Formats: sequence, C-alpha cells, structure tokens
Amino acid sequence: MILDRYLLKQFIPIFFAILFMFMLIVSLIDLFANLWRYITNEVPVKDILTVSLYYLPKCFSYAFPVSLLFAAAYTLGDLYGRNELTSIFTSGIPFWRFSIPLLVLGVVASFFSFFFDDSIVIPTLKMKNDLSRVLLRQVRTESNSDIVIKARSGELIYSVDYYDRNAGILNGISIIEKNEDGKLVSLIRSNRASWTGEYWNFSNAVIYEWVDDLFRIRNLGFSDEYREPPDTFRRHMVDPEELSARDAGGLVKDLIAAGLPVTKALSEYYHRFSFPTACFIVMILSVSMGGRFRKNILLMSLLVSLCSAVLFYVMEMISMMMSRLGYIPPLMGAWFPVFVFILLGILLLRTAKT
Repeated sequence: MILDRYLLKQFIPIFFAILFMFMLIVSLIDLFANLWRYITNEVPVKDILTVSLYYLPKCFSYAFPVSLLFAAAYTLGDLYGRNELTSIFTSGIPFWRFSIPLLVLGVVASFFSFFFDDSIVIPTLKMKNDLSRVLLRQVRTESNSDIVIKARSGELIYSVDYYDRNAGILNGISIIEKNEDGKLVSLIRSNRASWTGEYWNFSNAVIYEWVDDLFRIRNLGFSDEYREPPDTFRRHMVDPEELSARDAGGLVKDLIAAGLPVTKALSEYYHRFSFPTACFIVMILSVSMGGRFRKNILLMSLLVSLCSAVLFYVMEMISMMMSRLGYIPPLMGAWFPVFVFILLGILLLRTAKT
C-alpha cells in the first residue's frame, strides 16, 4: 500500500539517525568511565579503540529499542503536526490500520534483537571484557573452594576443599553415596582427583562402605564411575551477559544437578527471551500515543512515549528483582510486565484518535 511505504519512508531515516546518536552516546559513556583506568595502566590508543570496537554491538543492543521509540513517536508526531494524519483520518483509514507497518516492524525488531544479541552481542561482549581485563590487569578466576554439591538426584554428595579449574583437579575430596531410601552406602576420601576427559581419577583414595552389616575400609582401586563434568564444580558467579541462551540453559541444568540455588539463574534465562519484546512494546506505546495531543504534538508524543517506556523498564526491574529473590516464580518475573504493557498498548491503540 502506498501509505505503508510512505510511513516507512518517513520512519527509517529518522530511526537510523537516532540509532547512530544513541550508539555514540553509549560508547562514549563506557569509554570515559574507563578512561582513567586506561591512562593509569598506560594502555595504547590502538587497544582502547579495539575495546570500543568490540563494544559497538552491545551499544547497538542498548540503543535499538530507544531508537525505535523515538523514531516512531517523532514520525507520527511530525505527520500530525503537518496535518497529514488529519488528511488520512478524513479519508476513512483508521489509525490502527495506518500504524500496522510500524507494529509489524516492532515484531520483526524483537526477533532480530534476540538473535542479534545471542549470536553477535554475547561473543563480542565477552571478547571486550576479556581484553579489558588483560589491559587493566584484572584477574578473574572460576576456581572455587569449600564446595558442596549434589549429583545423581541427590544420591551422591561431593565435598571439595578446592577446585583448580585450569588444571582440572579436585583437592581434598569426599564423596558420600546414599541409596534411594537416603541411607548411607559408602564414603570415599581422596587427596586429589584429576579429570581425564571422561571421568575423575582418584589418587590414594580410601572407601568406607557397609558390607554384611559391617563398616569396612579398603583402598579404592581403579574406578570410572564418577563422571560429573568439571563445570559442575566451577564458580557459578558467571556474568549472564556473557552467556548465550543455550549456555544459560546449560547453567540452569548444572545448578539443578549440583543441588544449588537455581532461582536467580532461571530468572535470567527466562529474561533472555522476554527482554527482546521491549522493541515491540516501545513501538506499540509510541504508536498508541500518536494523535492524542492538540498542542505541542511532537514534544508531548516524545515525552509521554518515553515516560511509558521508563515505566515498563521500572516494572520489569522490580519483577525481575522479586523473581531473583524468590517472591514470585521466575517465569512470571520475566513475562508479567511484557503481557501487562502489550495489553495496555492494545487498549491505548484501540482508543486512539482516528
């Protein structure tokens, strides 16, 4: 339809101009926030530019929904200010029909945002963070100490004094084995266990076990029964922004298998799928505000759309915080604000001036 093409033709240049502006702002904020660290560590300009280059996809991810919001509000406000929307209304075309191209674009943008974040933003952000740590001489270890985990539905309990992730070695390890009734079957103690790639190889291991109602002690010979992957013992304080959706799902499974708290990780996993819908939400909020004001149309459309989007992000932040703390289910924490604001946007769109 001619009007559809005309609306997109008005929208796209504004969107790219605003996107470039917001990407530049976000990139400069990160640069100046770390500039004193770069100067203190005498980081070359070339390396600083490389870090900034790796950060550009994340800047795009941050700026994308906001740019959609401002571009949609600006486009509709500008059309109304030039009385073009009035001409469209008098021709008998409903406002919701005229806005369909922007709404469809919001849906496409949501899917694009998810796959772009998962395939491009996550790897480049990890590269950026890794390079920043090297340049700023920051050390992060995923080794762990004083570990207690459950495996095989609770039938095995591992107690480890220290896990060396780089060497793949467990130091000071004890393994308690229970039967289905929860009764003690055996206890294994070893100074260390090394990961062979398939199973844990124990050194000087001793096993205490019940045999014919007697508690016996013997040396544990070769055994390849204990195959819990090394990542089960790693520090689970992983930055969620550096995990793809698939890896985040794997982290949830690791935590469940290890018998560790999973509420926070599960909330972040669901949030990975719900957050991209922000593109559609800000679009429907911007569109529903078009044509609602008689004076200062452009300014008021931008202001009200921005306030509505801020309200959405605040509500999402509160719901995610409550889900991480366990007050509400993780699925509700991630998706409740999305459904509320989509319904609100549809209601506002149906009652928009036409």
